[in-house]
Amino acid sequence: MRITWFAWLAQHVDEYGYSDGPLRASIGTGAVLVTAALLWFALHRNRPAAMAAVGLTCALGIGWLAFH
Repeated sequence: MRITWFAWLAQHVDEYGYSDGPLRASIGTGAVLVTAALLWFALHRNRPAAMAAVGLTCALGIGWLAFH
């Protein structure tokens, strides 16, 4: 599934704001992933809450980067 996601993103890179260049896209995506990792470590004792928070953070963060 992850490979399919990256393949789809690569096909549509010009349409979703990642066309600002690979450096800016990498920095933004990295920031979202670091935020998600921090949430995971903060909520690791409650695994369902941690998984939900990380999933929501990744979806909203990468979605925001893609459309802005």
